[in-house]
Amino acid sequence: MTTVPEEGRRPTLEDVAARAGVSRALVSLVIRGAPGASEQTRQRVLASAAELGYRPDPRAQLLARRRSRLLGVMFDARQPFHADLLEGVYLAAEPAGYDVALSAVTASRDERRAVESLLDYRCEALILLGPQVSESRLADLGRQLPVVAVARHVRDSSVQVVRTADEDGVRQAVDHLVDLGHRKIVHVDGGRAPGAVERRRGYRTSMRQHGLAPQLWIVPGGLAEEAGAAAAQILLNADDSLPTAIVAFNDRCAVGLLDAFIRADIAVPADVSIVGYDDDRLSRLPHINLTTVGQNAPRMSKLAVDTAVARLDGNDTDGRKMVIPPYLMVRGTTCRVAAAPTSSRLAPDEQRMTVGN
Repeated sequence: MTTVPEEGRRPTLEDVAARAGVSRALVSLVIRGAPGASEQTRQRVLASAAELGYRPDPRAQLLARRRSRLLGVMFDARQPFHADLLEGVYLAAEPAGYDVALSAVTASRDERRAVESLLDYRCEALILLGPQVSESRLADLGRQLPVVAVARHVRDSSVQVVRTADEDGVRQAVDHLVDLGHRKIVHVDGGRAPGAVERRRGYRTSMRQHGLAPQLWIVPGGLAEEAGAAAAQILLNADDSLPTAIVAFNDRCAVGLLDAFIRADIAVPADVSIVGYDDDRLSRLPHINLTTVGQNAPRMSKLAVDTAVARLDGNDTDGRKMVIPPYLMVRGTTCRVAAAPTSSRLAPDEQRMTVGN
C-alpha cells in the first residue's frame, strides 16, 4: 500500500521507498546515482520521486560528505558589478566540479553575518567580492580556510587577491579627458570603499603629470547613486564654477551625478563630461550610455575560482596577488570641452582634498 505525505510536509526518502515498493537504501542509491539498482527499479524510483515532488535535501547531503565542494561567495546585492562577477563565478566553478553558495550583504545584513552563513554551510573556500572588513579580519579568515578577496587590495599573505589596477584605470580616465581639452577635472571619490585609496592616488598622480596640480579637487562620494547626487550638489553650490569633467568612483556614483545635473539643467556631456568606473550593466543601458573604466569581470571571476580551487587541491598559492589591467570604454557622457574654463578661482591642492589617503 502506498502512502502520501501529509499536506505541507516535505516528501522524504521513506515516502519514495513506500510508493515505489522498495527499501530506503535502494532509493538512496538511485537518488545518488550509485550502482546497485536495476534499470527497471531505477525508473520506478525516479517516477515515484517525481510524483511525490521529492527533492534531495542539500544540507543532509553536505553532512554526509567529507567534502562539501562548495565555494562560498559573499557579494553586495546593491552593486551591479557584483552581479557581473557572480555570473563569471558560476561559469568557472561548475567545470571545476564545485557548487556555489551565495550570501548577500544588504542594507540590513552586514559582512560579518554574510560570512558566518557561508561558514555554517561548510564552504571549503571563500570568494569575497569587494570586502570592506578590516584586513586583520580577512587575515583571520585566511588562516582558517582559503580566502580570495576580489577588487580589494590586501597585504596579508594568507589572503589571495584578484583586483584591477585601479590607479591605472583612473589615469586612463584623466588622460582621455585631457585629450578632449579638459583641464578642470574633479574626482568624486569612494570614501572608505575598496579601491578608493588607489583611485584617489591615480587621480592625483595623473593630474600632476599633466601639470594640473593647482586644479586638484576631490569631492566626497561613495558607492551609490545617492552619493553621486550629493556630490553634484556640492559642485552646484560651490562658489567656483562647475568643473568641465568629473571622474566618479564607480558607475552608480556617476549615474547619481548624471541624474542630479539633468535635473539642474546641466547638459551632459556638453557642459560637464562624466566618466564612471566598472563598466557594469547599468552603464551600458542605452539611455545612460556612460563612458567608464572597465574591469574585466569574467577574467577576475575565473582567476578567483581557479585560485580557490588550486588552494583546495594543495597547490601553493600563498600570497598570490593578481592585478588585472583596466580598459577605457568611451561612450556618450564625454566630449571635447566647449570652451576654456572661465573661473578665476582655483583652490590650492591640499585645500580641496577633503578626503585623506
